[in-house]
Amino acid sequence: MTTTYFNEMYDGGAVRPPYARLQDWMQSMPAELRQMKQAEAETLFRRIGITFAVYGEGGDPDRLIPFDMFPRVFLQEEWRRLERGIKQRARALNAFLVDVYGRGEIVRAGRIPSRLVYRNEAYEKAVAGFVPPRGVYSHIVGIDIVRTGPNDFYVLEDNCRTPSGVSYMLENREIMMRMFPGLFQSNRIEPVDGYSDLLRRTLASVAPAKCDRDPVIVILTPGHFNSAYYEHSFLADLMGVELVEGADLFVEHGFVWMRTTEGPKKVDVIYRRIDDSFLDPLCFRPDSMLGVPGLMDVYRSGGVTICSAPGAGVADDKAVYTFVPDMVRFYLGEEPILQNVPTWQCGKADDLKHVLANLPELVVKEVHGSGGYGMLVGPKATKEQIAVFADRIKADPGNYIAQPTLALSTVPTFVDEGVAPRHVDLRPYCLVGERIELVPGGLTRVALTEGSLVVNSSQGGGVKDTWVLAE
Repeated sequence: MTTTYFNEMYDGGAVRPPYARLQDWMQSMPAELRQMKQAEAETLFRRIGITFAVYGEGGDPDRLIPFDMFPRVFLQEEWRRLERGIKQRARALNAFLVDVYGRGEIVRAGRIPSRLVYRNEAYEKAVAGFVPPRGVYSHIVGIDIVRTGPNDFYVLEDNCRTPSGVSYMLENREIMMRMFPGLFQSNRIEPVDGYSDLLRRTLASVAPAKCDRDPVIVILTPGHFNSAYYEHSFLADLMGVELVEGADLFVEHGFVWMRTTEGPKKVDVIYRRIDDSFLDPLCFRPDSMLGVPGLMDVYRSGGVTICSAPGAGVADDKAVYTFVPDMVRFYLGEEPILQNVPTWQCGKADDLKHVLANLPELVVKEVHGSGGYGMLVGPKATKEQIAVFADRIKADPGNYIAQPTLALSTVPTFVDEGVAPRHVDLRPYCLVGERIELVPGGLTRVALTEGSLVVNSSQGGGVKDTWVLAE
Protein backbone atom coordinates (compact mmCIF):
# COMPACT_ATOMS: atom_id res chain seq x y z
CA MET A 1 0.00 0.00 0.00
CA THR A 2 1.39 3.42 -0.97
CA THR A 3 1.09 6.17 1.64
CA THR A 4 0.33 9.69 0.44
CA TYR A 5 2.27 12.41 2.24
CA PHE A 6 1.32 16.07 2.46
CA ASN A 7 3.88 18.10 0.52
CA GLU A 8 4.13 21.53 2.16
CA MET A 9 5.28 23.23 -1.05
CA TYR A 10 3.10 21.63 -3.72
CA ASP A 11 -0.66 21.11 -3.94
CA GLY A 12 -0.92 18.86 -6.95
CA GLY A 13 1.04 20.73 -9.57
CA ALA A 14 0.52 24.18 -8.01
CA VAL A 15 2.88 25.86 -5.55
CA ARG A 16 1.24 26.55 -2.17
CA PRO A 17 1.19 30.25 -1.16
CA PRO A 18 3.93 30.09 1.52
CA TYR A 19 6.47 28.92 -1.05
CA ALA A 20 5.41 31.09 -4.00
CA ARG A 21 8.66 33.06 -4.10
CA LEU A 22 10.96 30.05 -3.64
CA GLN A 23 10.06 28.26 -6.85
CA ASP A 24 12.18 30.46 -9.12
CA TRP A 25 15.04 30.53 -6.58
CA MET A 26 15.11 26.74 -6.47
CA GLN A 27 14.87 26.20 -10.21
CA SER A 28 17.42 28.87 -11.12
CA MET A 29 20.15 27.53 -8.83
CA PRO A 30 22.62 25.46 -10.88
CA ALA A 31 24.02 22.31 -9.28
CA GLU A 32 27.51 23.85 -9.07
CA LEU A 33 26.24 26.86 -7.11
CA ARG A 34 24.20 24.64 -4.81
CA GLN A 35 27.24 22.51 -4.03
CA MET A 36 29.38 25.59 -3.45
CA LYS A 37 26.79 27.11 -1.10
CA GLN A 38 26.43 23.79 0.75
CA ALA A 39 30.20 23.65 1.27
CA GLU A 40 30.14 27.27 2.42
CA ALA A 41 27.45 26.47 5.00
CA GLU A 42 29.42 23.52 6.34
CA THR A 43 32.56 25.66 6.58
CA LEU A 44 30.65 28.30 8.54
CA PHE A 45 29.17 25.70 10.88
CA ARG A 46 32.61 24.21 11.50
CA ARG A 47 34.28 27.60 11.95
CA ILE A 48 31.63 28.80 14.40
CA GLY A 49 31.82 25.48 16.25
CA ILE A 50 28.26 24.24 15.79
CA THR A 51 28.88 20.56 16.41
CA PHE A 52 27.47 17.78 18.54
CA ALA A 53 28.70 14.50 19.92
CA VAL A 54 27.07 11.09 19.87
CA TYR A 55 27.94 9.21 23.03
CA GLY A 56 29.39 5.74 22.71
CA GLU A 57 30.42 6.16 19.09
CA GLY A 58 33.87 6.40 17.63
CA GLY A 59 34.84 8.64 14.76
CA ASP A 60 34.45 12.40 14.77
CA PRO A 61 33.55 13.54 18.32
CA ASP A 62 32.58 16.96 16.94
CA ARG A 63 30.14 16.04 14.22
CA LEU A 64 28.32 18.59 12.09
CA ILE A 65 24.55 18.34 11.94
CA PRO A 66 23.73 18.41 8.21
CA PHE A 67 22.22 21.76 7.24
CA ASP A 68 19.73 21.88 4.38
CA MET A 69 19.48 25.22 2.60
CA PHE A 70 15.86 24.88 1.50
CA PRO A 71 13.80 26.71 4.18
CA ARG A 72 10.52 25.54 5.62
CA VAL A 73 7.83 28.22 5.42
CA PHE A 74 4.64 28.96 7.35
CA LEU A 75 2.00 31.56 6.64
CA GLN A 76 1.23 33.97 9.50
CA GLU A 77 -2.24 32.43 9.98
CA GLU A 78 -0.73 28.93 10.27
CA TRP A 79 1.76 30.18 12.84
CA ARG A 80 -0.86 32.00 14.91
CA ARG A 81 -2.79 28.78 15.40
CA LEU A 82 0.38 26.91 16.36
CA GLU A 83 1.38 29.68 18.76
CA ARG A 84 -1.98 29.58 20.55
CA GLY A 85 -1.79 25.81 20.89
CA ILE A 86 1.80 25.85 22.14
CA LYS A 87 1.11 28.50 24.77
CA GLN A 88 -2.02 26.66 25.90
CA ARG A 89 -0.05 23.44 26.30
CA ALA A 90 2.77 25.16 28.21
CA ARG A 91 0.25 26.66 30.65
CA ALA A 92 -1.41 23.29 31.23
CA LEU A 93 1.88 21.45 31.75
CA ASN A 94 3.02 23.98 34.35
CA ALA A 95 -0.35 23.85 36.12
CA PHE A 96 0.01 20.06 36.23
CA LEU A 97 3.48 20.31 37.79
CA VAL A 98 2.38 22.74 40.48
CA ASP A 99 -0.59 20.47 41.21
CA VAL A 100 1.25 17.13 41.46
CA TYR A 101 3.91 18.62 43.72
CA GLY A 102 1.09 20.10 45.80
CA ARG A 103 -2.43 18.77 46.44
CA GLY A 104 -2.55 16.43 43.45
CA GLU A 105 -6.09 17.39 42.50
CA ILE A 106 -5.90 15.81 39.05
CA VAL A 107 -4.94 12.47 40.62
CA ARG A 108 -7.67 12.79 43.27
CA ALA A 109 -10.19 13.44 40.51
CA GLY A 110 -9.17 10.21 38.80
CA ARG A 111 -8.04 11.97 35.62
CA ILE A 112 -4.55 10.42 35.69
CA PRO A 113 -3.35 7.26 37.52
CA SER A 114 -1.31 8.02 40.63
CA ARG A 115 1.33 5.44 39.70
CA LEU A 116 2.21 7.37 36.52
CA VAL A 117 2.99 10.41 38.66
CA TYR A 118 4.23 9.34 42.07
CA ARG A 119 6.07 6.20 40.97
CA ASN A 120 7.60 7.96 38.00
CA GLU A 121 11.40 8.03 38.13
CA ALA A 122 11.29 11.72 37.09
CA TYR A 123 9.11 12.66 40.09
CA GLU A 124 11.34 14.36 42.67
CA LYS A 125 10.05 14.04 46.23
CA ALA A 126 12.64 16.62 47.26
CA VAL A 127 10.46 19.42 45.85
CA ALA A 128 7.04 18.15 46.98
CA GLY A 129 5.13 20.99 48.61
CA PHE A 130 7.35 23.66 47.04
CA VAL A 131 5.94 26.22 44.60
CA PRO A 132 8.66 27.94 42.55
CA PRO A 133 8.51 31.66 41.73
CA ARG A 134 5.43 32.56 39.65
CA GLY A 135 4.36 28.92 39.83
CA VAL A 136 6.61 27.97 36.93
CA TYR A 137 8.34 24.61 36.87
CA SER A 138 9.17 24.41 33.17
CA HIS A 139 10.57 27.70 31.90
CA ILE A 140 11.67 26.53 28.45
CA VAL A 141 9.17 24.11 26.88
CA GLY A 142 10.16 22.47 23.60
CA ILE A 143 7.09 20.95 21.97
CA ASP A 144 7.71 18.59 19.05
CA ILE A 145 5.04 19.00 16.39
CA VAL A 146 4.36 17.03 13.20
CA ARG A 147 2.09 17.91 10.31
CA THR A 148 0.00 15.52 8.24
CA GLY A 149 -2.16 17.88 6.18
CA PRO A 150 -2.89 21.55 5.42
CA ASN A 151 -4.59 22.05 8.79
CA ASP A 152 -3.53 18.93 10.65
CA PHE A 153 -0.87 19.39 13.33
CA TYR A 154 -0.13 16.91 16.12
CA VAL A 155 2.08 17.08 19.20
CA LEU A 156 4.53 14.21 19.13
CA GLU A 157 6.06 14.85 22.55
CA ASP A 158 6.73 17.53 25.17
CA ASN A 159 10.19 18.50 26.44
CA CYS A 160 9.89 20.22 29.80
CA ARG A 161 13.36 19.71 31.27
CA THR A 162 16.17 21.09 29.13
CA PRO A 163 15.11 21.03 25.46
CA SER A 164 18.12 21.51 23.21
CA GLY A 165 18.54 22.75 19.64
CA VAL A 166 17.68 26.43 19.95
CA SER A 167 21.22 27.38 18.87
CA TYR A 168 20.52 25.66 15.54
CA MET A 169 17.33 27.66 15.11
CA LEU A 170 19.32 30.87 15.52
CA GLU A 171 22.41 29.87 13.55
CA ASN A 172 20.37 28.41 10.67
CA ARG A 173 18.82 31.85 10.20
CA GLU A 174 22.15 33.65 10.51
CA ILE A 175 23.77 31.47 7.87
CA MET A 176 20.82 31.69 5.48
CA MET A 177 20.85 35.49 5.72
CA ARG A 178 24.56 35.53 5.05
CA MET A 179 24.42 33.19 2.05
CA PHE A 180 21.15 34.32 0.44
CA PRO A 181 20.51 37.98 1.34
CA GLY A 182 18.33 38.38 -1.73
CA LEU A 183 15.81 35.89 -0.36
CA PHE A 184 15.31 38.04 2.71
CA GLN A 185 14.88 41.16 0.60
CA SER A 186 12.14 39.56 -1.50
CA ASN A 187 10.36 37.80 1.41
CA ARG A 188 9.09 39.48 4.59
CA ILE A 189 10.20 36.98 7.23
CA GLU A 190 9.57 37.31 10.96
CA PRO A 191 12.87 37.53 12.90
CA VAL A 192 14.01 34.97 15.48
CA ASP A 193 17.05 36.83 16.78
CA GLY A 194 15.08 38.24 19.70
CA TYR A 195 15.13 34.83 21.40
CA SER A 196 18.09 35.58 23.66
CA ASP A 197 16.48 38.80 24.94
CA LEU A 198 13.22 36.93 25.61
CA LEU A 199 15.12 34.16 27.39
CA ARG A 200 17.00 36.58 29.61
CA ARG A 201 13.79 38.46 30.42
CA THR A 202 12.04 35.19 31.23
CA LEU A 203 14.83 34.05 33.55
CA ALA A 204 15.00 37.45 35.28
CA SER A 205 11.23 37.44 35.80
CA VAL A 206 11.42 34.33 37.99
CA ALA A 207 14.11 35.61 40.35
CA PRO A 208 13.66 34.24 43.89
CA ALA A 209 11.86 36.06 46.68
CA LYS A 210 15.13 36.94 48.41
CA CYS A 211 16.54 38.75 45.37
CA ASP A 212 16.38 42.52 46.01
CA ARG A 213 18.27 43.80 42.93
CA ASP A 214 18.75 43.04 39.25
CA PRO A 215 19.14 39.26 39.30
CA VAL A 216 22.45 37.63 38.48
CA ILE A 217 21.85 34.82 35.99
CA VAL A 218 24.22 31.97 35.10
CA ILE A 219 24.07 28.93 32.83
CA LEU A 220 25.18 25.74 34.56
CA THR A 221 26.82 23.29 32.16
CA PRO A 222 28.27 19.81 32.71
CA GLY A 223 31.32 20.95 30.75
CA HIS A 224 32.81 20.89 27.29
CA PHE A 225 32.46 17.11 26.90
CA ASN A 226 28.67 17.45 26.88
CA SER A 227 27.06 17.00 23.45
CA ALA A 228 25.24 20.36 23.74
CA TYR A 229 28.15 22.37 25.17
CA TYR A 230 28.28 24.61 22.12
CA GLU A 231 24.68 25.65 22.78
CA HIS A 232 25.40 26.38 26.45
CA SER A 233 28.29 28.72 25.61
CA PHE A 234 26.39 30.23 22.67
CA LEU A 235 23.40 31.20 24.84
CA ALA A 236 25.62 32.54 27.61
CA ASP A 237 27.38 34.81 25.10
CA LEU A 238 24.10 36.01 23.57
CA MET A 239 22.56 36.82 26.96
CA GLY A 240 25.75 38.29 28.41
CA VAL A 241 25.74 35.94 31.41
CA GLU A 242 28.39 33.66 32.88
CA LEU A 243 28.73 30.04 31.81
CA VAL A 244 29.67 28.06 34.91
CA GLU A 245 30.36 24.50 35.98
CA GLY A 246 29.49 23.08 39.37
CA ALA A 247 32.97 23.77 40.74
CA ASP A 248 32.50 27.50 40.00
CA LEU A 249 29.59 27.71 42.47
CA PHE A 250 29.32 27.17 46.22
CA VAL A 251 26.72 27.56 48.96
CA GLU A 252 27.24 29.78 51.97
CA HIS A 253 24.94 31.66 54.38
CA GLY A 254 21.81 30.40 52.62
CA PHE A 255 22.76 31.62 49.14
CA VAL A 256 24.59 30.40 46.05
CA TRP A 257 27.80 32.18 45.17
CA MET A 258 29.96 32.25 42.05
CA ARG A 259 33.73 32.33 42.27
CA THR A 260 35.13 35.29 40.32
CA THR A 261 38.50 37.05 40.09
CA GLU A 262 36.95 39.89 42.09
CA GLY A 263 35.68 37.63 44.87
CA PRO A 264 32.39 35.76 45.45
CA LYS A 265 29.29 37.01 43.63
CA LYS A 266 25.76 36.04 44.64
CA VAL A 267 23.77 34.09 42.02
CA ASP A 268 20.00 34.44 41.79
CA VAL A 269 18.91 32.37 38.77
CA ILE A 270 20.54 29.20 37.45
CA TYR A 271 19.59 28.07 33.95
CA ARG A 272 20.76 24.51 34.41
CA ARG A 273 21.68 22.22 31.54
CA ILE A 274 22.40 19.19 33.70
CA ASP A 275 20.01 16.46 34.83
CA ASP A 276 18.21 16.53 38.19
CA SER A 277 20.22 13.64 39.59
CA PHE A 278 23.50 15.55 39.25
CA LEU A 279 22.36 18.93 40.64
CA ASP A 280 23.22 18.43 44.31
CA PRO A 281 25.20 15.47 45.71
CA LEU A 282 23.70 16.08 49.16
CA CYS A 283 20.16 15.61 47.81
CA PHE A 284 20.45 13.39 44.73
CA ARG A 285 23.38 11.30 43.49
CA PRO A 286 26.15 11.46 46.12
CA ASP A 287 28.79 10.70 43.48
CA SER A 288 27.93 13.72 41.32
CA MET A 289 30.87 15.94 40.50
CA LEU A 290 28.78 18.22 38.29
CA GLY A 291 26.48 19.86 40.81
CA VAL A 292 26.66 22.12 43.85
CA PRO A 293 26.50 20.66 47.39
CA GLY A 294 23.64 22.28 49.31
CA LEU A 295 22.01 23.81 46.22
CA MET A 296 18.60 22.26 46.92
CA ASP A 297 18.44 23.70 50.45
CA VAL A 298 18.98 27.19 49.03
CA TYR A 299 16.41 26.53 46.30
CA ARG A 300 13.71 25.40 48.73
CA SER A 301 14.37 28.35 51.03
CA GLY A 302 13.82 30.87 48.21
CA GLY A 303 17.46 31.88 47.86
CA VAL A 304 17.91 30.85 44.22
CA THR A 305 15.74 29.84 41.26
CA ILE A 306 16.62 26.78 39.16
CA CYS A 307 15.33 26.78 35.57
CA SER A 308 13.76 24.48 34.69
CA ALA A 309 12.83 23.32 38.16
CA PRO A 310 13.94 19.95 39.52
CA GLY A 311 11.11 17.50 38.97
CA ALA A 312 9.81 19.10 35.76
CA GLY A 313 10.57 15.89 33.89
CA VAL A 314 7.48 14.13 35.18
CA ALA A 315 5.47 16.30 32.76
CA ASP A 316 7.32 15.13 29.64
CA ASP A 317 7.21 11.43 30.39
CA LYS A 318 5.80 9.65 27.33
CA ALA A 319 3.12 7.86 29.36
CA VAL A 320 2.05 11.11 31.04
CA TYR A 321 1.96 12.71 27.58
CA THR A 322 -1.24 10.83 26.78
CA PHE A 323 -3.04 12.82 29.49
CA VAL A 324 -2.02 16.35 28.41
CA PRO A 325 -5.32 17.02 26.59
CA ASP A 326 -7.07 16.13 29.86
CA MET A 327 -4.75 18.59 31.67
CA VAL A 328 -5.86 21.35 29.29
CA ARG A 329 -9.51 20.64 30.08
CA PHE A 330 -8.94 20.11 33.82
CA TYR A 331 -6.79 23.16 34.58
CA LEU A 332 -7.78 25.63 31.88
CA GLY A 333 -11.38 24.65 31.13
CA GLU A 334 -10.58 24.74 27.41
CA GLU A 335 -10.50 22.31 24.54
CA PRO A 336 -6.97 21.49 23.28
CA ILE A 337 -5.97 23.48 20.20
CA LEU A 338 -3.25 20.98 19.29
CA GLN A 339 -4.07 17.27 19.42
CA ASN A 340 -1.93 14.38 20.62
CA VAL A 341 -0.97 11.52 18.37
CA PRO A 342 -3.18 8.51 19.31
CA THR A 343 -1.14 6.49 21.79
CA TRP A 344 -1.33 3.01 23.31
CA GLN A 345 0.19 2.38 26.74
CA CYS A 346 1.74 -1.06 26.80
CA GLY A 347 1.30 -1.17 30.57
CA LYS A 348 -2.45 -1.63 29.94
CA ALA A 349 -3.44 -5.19 29.06
CA ASP A 350 -5.77 -4.29 26.18
CA ASP A 351 -3.30 -1.80 24.73
CA LEU A 352 -0.48 -4.34 25.01
CA LYS A 353 -2.50 -6.93 23.14
CA HIS A 354 -3.24 -4.46 20.34
CA VAL A 355 0.39 -3.33 20.09
CA LEU A 356 1.85 -6.84 19.93
CA ALA A 357 -0.67 -7.78 17.25
CA ASN A 358 0.15 -4.74 15.11
CA LEU A 359 3.88 -4.09 15.60
CA PRO A 360 4.65 -3.95 11.84
CA GLU A 361 2.38 -0.89 11.52
CA LEU A 362 3.35 0.97 14.71
CA VAL A 363 6.10 3.15 16.14
CA VAL A 364 7.08 1.96 19.63
CA LYS A 365 9.09 4.13 22.05
CA GLU A 366 10.59 3.76 25.48
CA VAL A 367 8.71 5.87 28.00
CA HIS A 368 11.93 7.61 29.09
CA GLY A 369 13.77 7.33 25.77
CA SER A 370 15.08 10.25 23.71
CA GLY A 371 17.18 11.04 20.68
CA GLY A 372 15.57 8.39 18.51
CA TYR A 373 17.07 5.59 20.57
CA GLY A 374 15.14 2.68 22.09
CA MET A 375 12.41 2.81 19.47
CA LEU A 376 10.96 0.61 16.75
CA VAL A 377 9.60 1.97 13.47
CA GLY A 378 7.48 -1.02 12.49
CA PRO A 379 7.05 -0.36 8.74
CA LYS A 380 10.83 0.03 8.35
CA ALA A 381 11.84 -2.90 10.58
CA THR A 382 12.69 -6.48 9.63
CA LYS A 383 10.78 -9.47 10.98
CA GLU A 384 13.76 -10.27 13.21
CA GLN A 385 13.87 -6.73 14.64
CA ILE A 386 10.13 -6.85 15.32
CA ALA A 387 10.45 -10.21 17.09
CA VAL A 388 13.29 -8.94 19.28
CA PHE A 389 11.36 -5.79 20.17
CA ALA A 390 8.23 -7.80 20.99
CA ASP A 391 10.25 -9.72 23.58
CA ARG A 392 11.47 -6.46 25.10
CA ILE A 393 7.91 -5.14 25.38
CA LYS A 394 6.68 -8.39 26.99
CA ALA A 395 9.52 -8.26 29.52
CA ASP A 396 8.65 -4.72 30.65
CA PRO A 397 5.33 -3.52 29.16
CA GLY A 398 5.12 -0.38 31.27
CA ASN A 399 8.33 0.92 29.73
CA TYR A 400 6.79 1.33 26.27
CA ILE A 401 4.14 3.30 24.41
CA ALA A 402 3.10 2.85 20.80
CA GLN A 403 1.71 5.19 18.16
CA PRO A 404 0.50 4.82 14.59
CA THR A 405 3.04 5.55 11.89
CA LEU A 406 2.04 9.07 10.89
CA ALA A 407 2.25 10.32 7.34
CA LEU A 408 4.66 13.14 8.24
CA SER A 409 4.61 16.07 5.86
CA THR A 410 7.50 16.64 3.47
CA VAL A 411 9.42 19.74 2.46
CA PRO A 412 11.69 20.08 -0.60
CA THR A 413 15.28 19.31 0.37
CA PHE A 414 18.55 19.58 -1.51
CA VAL A 415 19.98 16.09 -2.09
CA ASP A 416 22.73 14.73 -4.33
CA GLU A 417 20.30 14.22 -7.20
CA GLY A 418 18.84 17.74 -6.94
CA VAL A 419 15.70 18.51 -4.93
CA ALA A 420 13.47 15.88 -3.33
CA PRO A 421 10.78 15.76 -0.62
CA ARG A 422 11.95 14.71 2.85
CA HIS A 423 9.99 14.28 6.10
CA VAL A 424 10.19 17.00 8.78
CA ASP A 425 9.07 17.88 12.27
CA LEU A 426 9.15 21.16 14.23
CA ARG A 427 10.34 22.11 17.70
CA PRO A 428 9.28 25.64 18.76
CA TYR A 429 10.67 26.95 22.06
CA CYS A 430 8.09 28.40 24.44
CA LEU A 431 9.42 30.60 27.27
CA VAL A 432 7.38 30.69 30.48
CA GLY A 433 7.93 33.27 33.20
CA GLU A 434 6.05 36.45 34.00
CA ARG A 435 4.70 36.04 30.46
CA ILE A 436 4.48 33.18 27.98
CA GLU A 437 6.35 34.04 24.79
CA LEU A 438 7.96 32.43 21.78
CA VAL A 439 9.70 33.72 18.70
CA PRO A 440 7.96 33.09 15.35
CA GLY A 441 9.78 29.99 14.20
CA GLY A 442 11.53 26.99 15.65
CA LEU A 443 13.88 24.17 14.79
CA THR A 444 12.83 22.16 11.76
CA ARG A 445 14.50 18.76 11.72
CA VAL A 446 14.60 16.79 8.50
CA ALA A 447 15.06 13.07 7.83
CA LEU A 448 17.63 13.20 5.04
CA THR A 449 17.43 9.51 4.15
CA GLU A 450 14.76 8.84 1.55
CA GLY A 451 11.64 7.36 3.16
CA SER A 452 12.96 7.76 6.71
CA LEU A 453 10.66 9.16 9.39
CA VAL A 454 13.39 9.56 12.05
CA VAL A 455 14.56 13.18 12.15
CA ASN A 456 16.85 13.05 15.20
CA SER A 457 20.37 14.35 14.61
CA SER A 458 21.79 11.35 16.45
CA GLN A 459 20.12 9.18 13.82
CA GLY A 460 21.42 11.09 10.79
CA GLY A 461 18.80 13.82 10.58
CA GLY A 462 19.53 17.38 9.52
CA VAL A 463 18.15 20.87 10.17
CA LYS A 464 16.50 23.66 8.17
CA ASP A 465 15.76 27.33 8.68
CA THR A 466 12.09 27.87 9.61
CA TRP A 467 10.34 30.93 8.21
CA VAL A 468 7.13 32.57 9.35
CA LEU A 469 6.02 35.06 6.72
CA ALA A 470 5.01 38.49 8.02
CA GLU A 471 1.62 39.84 7.00
